[in-house]
Amino acid sequence: MSFLRAARTYRTARRLQQIVNVLLKHGFGQVIDQIHLGRYIPFLQRLRTFGQWPPLKGPAVPERLRMAFEELGPSFIKLAQILSSRPDLIGARFAEEFKKLQDEVPPFPTPQAKAIIERELRLPIDKVFKEFEDVPMAAASIAQVHGAVLADGSEVVVKVQRPGIEQTIQTDIEILTTLARLLERYLPESRFFNPTGIVEEFSKTVRKEMDFIEEARNCCRFRRNFEGHPDVYFPRVYPEFLTERVLVMERIRGVRIDDIKRIEALGYDRAALAKTGVDAYFKMILEDGFFHADPHPGNIFVTPDGRIAFVDFGIVGRVSEELKETMASTFLALLHRDFDRLIDNYIELGLVPEEVDLDVFRREFKADLVEFLEPLYGRTLGEINFAEYLDGLVHLALKHNMHIPSELLLINKAMLILENLGLQLDPSFDFVAASEPYAARLLRRRLSPQRLYKRLSEEAYEMGAFAFQLPRQLRKLMRKLLRDDFHMKLTHLGLEHLIRDMDRSSNRIAFAMVVSSFIISSAIMHATGVGPTLHGVSILGLSAFALAVLLGIWLLISIIRSGRL
Repeated sequence: MSFLRAARTYRTARRLQQIVNVLLKHGFGQVIDQIHLGRYIPFLQRLRTFGQWPPLKGPAVPERLRMAFEELGPSFIKLAQILSSRPDLIGARFAEEFKKLQDEVPPFPTPQAKAIIERELRLPIDKVFKEFEDVPMAAASIAQVHGAVLADGSEVVVKVQRPGIEQTIQTDIEILTTLARLLERYLPESRFFNPTGIVEEFSKTVRKEMDFIEEARNCCRFRRNFEGHPDVYFPRVYPEFLTERVLVMERIRGVRIDDIKRIEALGYDRAALAKTGVDAYFKMILEDGFFHADPHPGNIFVTPDGRIAFVDFGIVGRVSEELKETMASTFLALLHRDFDRLIDNYIELGLVPEEVDLDVFRREFKADLVEFLEPLYGRTLGEINFAEYLDGLVHLALKHNMHIPSELLLINKAMLILENLGLQLDPSFDFVAASEPYAARLLRRRLSPQRLYKRLSEEAYEMGAFAFQLPRQLRKLMRKLLRDDFHMKLTHLGLEHLIRDMDRSSNRIAFAMVVSSFIISSAIMHATGVGPTLHGVSILGLSAFALAVLLGIWLLISIIRSGRL
């Protein structure tokens, strides 16, 4: 066990050294130094810079970070892709830059893939498959996909997890967790972006994507939700050939949804396809509360019989009943231009930070909302660009530092992609008109007597529970006050900067004392003639004096470059 822990520590240290080197290469030396990882910076590089790094500013910072993530490999590419849908956490500039990252990597050798399949299924590969394509259909950071034919003649695709990817991602998650904590400790301004929360969300998402059993469950749930649907199809999963690292499902033959030339050549009705795809998503989001969260063109096909088929179910979104209610209420408020009610919905959902002055927020946000929405009321449904409207609302929320639920951002991302695909298939496609029947049903369900009765029951229960618990809670509070056991939590703002400056000052004083001790030692050695001499001068004393001069110059330069004499 000790050996395994040592090996793991060694592997983590090597990976951390690699991450630091890549970040240095792309100009993030200042951040590395500030979070106290300077010991991983090569000595010669530290000597050249004297610990003074160029400031991390300018429009090129998002691009440099994207290039660094690309160079650092699968885990960081996946992290950037997840962050690209969270402009509320990292800002629009970084989100836009991270969208450029493609999850495409060279495939790993087919013999390795076959060995993994045999080990996971505990069967020789020729006992499972009549045919197996050696050339992968696709390769990504977590897995690659091979075409095959089962022994019973069924055409399937086999998704195989990359060898060693679990260990690589585990190591990177540990390192990212450490980096996030260091950022929050030594760079207090980074807490606005919640680095620890970002890493936790990444860890949760990537672990789910690596679990093929979870992906199979997602696919089966979509098949149940769309059972009997004439125009939408989800592939069958073969549970007898399913493990956490191998997934076998029905092969979808068809044309990519964005291959307009082939769709036209095969004679498919483009307008009908656009309507079917968007209808399917509105059903997923507004009725089922469970939707495919990665609808890029490579995951949507048109089958030979004209149906739309979906593949790749590693990333899904869930819409709670509360969020559905809010969406319906928001739609109703927009319809009646009730901007005050719209703002109340946002506050009730907890989207507005606690430290915000609500009166100021209401006034400023309402002014921006009116300016953004009023021009839309004079247009017909067909004249409204729904994607731009959704995107505008998200950016408006970001401007006012609102916390947007990840599900809402996934919905926004899916809607943007879908409208773009819909317009490619049918330039006259009306996205809002397609959404209207679903929104109307949602509003009717929200205002139905059964729903109102349920809500009243829930509120009555909450009020009753509060009334029963209030005396007990008051007694607890009084006991704590009488025992002097009442604690208050105080947060010091800006104290971290003072601590950092004091730490830096004490380090300089200690450094200066070391230089002084070298000078005094040099003088004593010269006066006493300790060791060998050259022309009557102690060589040891001269060496100590030369070292003191170099260290003194280094200290002086660092003080001058800091701009604080």
